[in-house]
Amino acid sequence: MLIAVLGGTGKEGGGLAFRWAAKGHEVILGSRDPERARGAADELNRLLAGRAAVRGACNPEAAREAPVVVLAVPYAAQVAVAEEVRNHLPGKILVDVTAPLVPPRVERVQLPQGESAVVSLQRRLGAGVRVVSAFQNVSATHLRELDHEVDCDVLVCSDDAAAREVVVGLAHDAGMRAWHAGPLANSVAAEALTSVLIAINRRYKVPASGIRITGLPDTGTK
Repeated sequence: MLIAVLGGTGKEGGGLAFRWAAKGHEVILGSRDPERARGAADELNRLLAGRAAVRGACNPEAAREAPVVVLAVPYAAQVAVAEEVRNHLPGKILVDVTAPLVPPRVERVQLPQGESAVVSLQRRLGAGVRVVSAFQNVSATHLRELDHEVDCDVLVCSDDAAAREVVVGLAHDAGMRAWHAGPLANSVAAEALTSVLIAINRRYKVPASGIRITGLPDTGTK
């Protein structure tokens, strides 16, 4: 699959891109600075033993080419980047990794107008874009270490069941357990949990606390 990761020069986007490329997907790193994106792509390719699975481009070019677009930017940039590429999104899957963190108190839940930031984005982009919420609770700390288990389940929310299924599969390809977590409105829980996990990290001085869903068959793909 061809996947565009907007914000791919960051830790979270770059880590997800690396894991997908290692699994055999073709990845385009998107950035407002295409030279920076190309440099980040070169770095990932070196980690992949020189295999040219990742390339860099400006955000609109990356979004234009790929059927799956991942938005992995800070909350403050979410709307601006989505608007920058919105003409290339109709009919495609947009995976929004955004958690509404508002510095400096990022360990405090601060949902915009008391609702999901991803639901708000879906409303802005319109029903023609297949928005999926996922990966908010996954720490970037160990994403570039392929032999390190990501000790956090992925909650995948969307009003489009088929798009949700694709993203569950991509989470599995990245070495994670993922679960269908219902409609996009349920994303509010995952978004709020991000601040909770940051508070736990700080209190217990750990880099990457996570969540696990129990009581289900240990497949993580259904």
